[in-house]
Amino acid sequence: MPREHRVGKSIRVLLAEDQGMMRGALALLLGMEADIEVVAQVGTGDAIVGAALESRPDVALLDIELPGISGLDAAALLREETPDCRVLILTTFGRPGYLRRAMEAGAAGFLVKDGPVEELARAIRRVLTGETVIDPALAAAALGAGPNPLTARECDVLKASADGATVADIAAKLHLSESTVRNYLSSAIGKTSTRNRMEAMREARHQGWL
Repeated sequence: MPREHRVGKSIRVLLAEDQGMMRGALALLLGMEADIEVVAQVGTGDAIVGAALESRPDVALLDIELPGISGLDAAALLREETPDCRVLILTTFGRPGYLRRAMEAGAAGFLVKDGPVEELARAIRRVLTGETVIDPALAAAALGAGPNPLTARECDVLKASADGATVADIAAKLHLSESTVRNYLSSAIGKTSTRNRMEAMREARHQGWL
C-alpha cells in the first residue's frame, strides 16, 4: 500500500545511479521541483538498502545496471526491508524482460532514461498515490515478447559463465556437479536458439532475462 503523504510535505527520494555525472544531474534537476527532495544518493546496488533504511525515502529511483547487485535485485530487497518505499526503475535499455522482472520484484514503475525530467517528476508523484507507471512503448513490447523461457538455475549458470569461467569454475561457484552445469548450459543454449554458452548469455542479456 502507498504511504500516506501529507499535502505540503516534500517527497523524499533516494537515487541509485552508478554514473556520477548522471546521478548529480538528476539530483539537481529533481531538487528544483518544489515538492521533491533527494535525501540519498548511491552509486552501487549494495548500498541501496542501507541508504533507504537510514534516509527513509518515499520513492527510490533505481538504475538496473549497478555495481554489486542490480537495481532489480535491490527492488526485491526494498520490498522486504522498507515496504512503504515505492520503487521506480530507470534504465537506458528498454528490454521487455527487464519490465517483467521489475514488476515481479515489486516495482511501481519502469521508465527509460531518455525522457524529460518533468515526466520523471510526474511519475514520482503518481507512484506515491498508488499508481503504476510504465513507459508505453516498453509495455507494448513486453506484451509481445512472451515470458522468460529460462529457469532460475539456467539463469544462474549463464551469469556464472561470464568472463570465460570454465564448467569446473561454475560448478564450484554454484555448488553443482559439472555434469549438471553442462545440462543447464545445453538447455539454455537450446532455449535461446544459440550455438554456445557465450551466445546464449548475450541473447539472454539482450532480452533482459539476466
